[in-house]
Amino acid sequence: MGLSHSHSVETRELVEKTGFSAEQIEHLHKRFKSLSGDEPTIRRGHLNDISDLVLNPIRSKIIDAFFDKRNLRKGPSGYVEEINFEEFLIIMSYFRPLSQHMDEENISVCRTDKLRFLFNMYDSDNDNKITLEEYRKVVEELLSGNPNIEKEMARSIADGAMLEAASICVGQMEPDQVYEGITFDDFLKIWEGIDIETKMHIRFLNMESIPSCR
Repeated sequence: MGLSHSHSVETRELVEKTGFSAEQIEHLHKRFKSLSGDEPTIRRGHLNDISDLVLNPIRSKIIDAFFDKRNLRKGPSGYVEEINFEEFLIIMSYFRPLSQHMDEENISVCRTDKLRFLFNMYDSDNDNKITLEEYRKVVEELLSGNPNIEKEMARSIADGAMLEAASICVGQMEPDQVYEGITFDDFLKIWEGIDIETKMHIRFLNMESIPSCR
């Protein structure tokens, strides 16, 4: 696929599909070609050696998210082996900041899309629920680089966070009641009032130049 500042028909179609401007599509296409080694698709291997991801404790989850069919709007579960440029744009759209000129309805849609993407990263078995074990694994991975936090402490932190989630979502629990996991509706409640826009950021893609959701 060749893109140029002449704004080809193909580029205009991508503008309509993704909401990115033609100029930003041009910028992202150059970044895509750099990541893919000038190949037409990106595979996991192309992302493994990115310097800003190498030391990230949840690097594998971030990379998986690029190939998750749920994020690519290709199905309720599973992964693809490679993504083309249009699919790359779909993934990058989750990291766009909100526009100051958006109405409440569009803000809600954009935030929900971002949170769904984040939820999918935690929900590794695609069952629409973040279980305690899934949450523990993420917490343990996030804390793995801290030599002062042992695995058991990380598990305790995850347990405490899950109990807090239960209190937010189901209120006071009975002594024998089991909280089966965080549903997406629960996830929305937990993140209510939290500025997700400043937390979903991939520095290696130079997101400063990516336009906001409209």
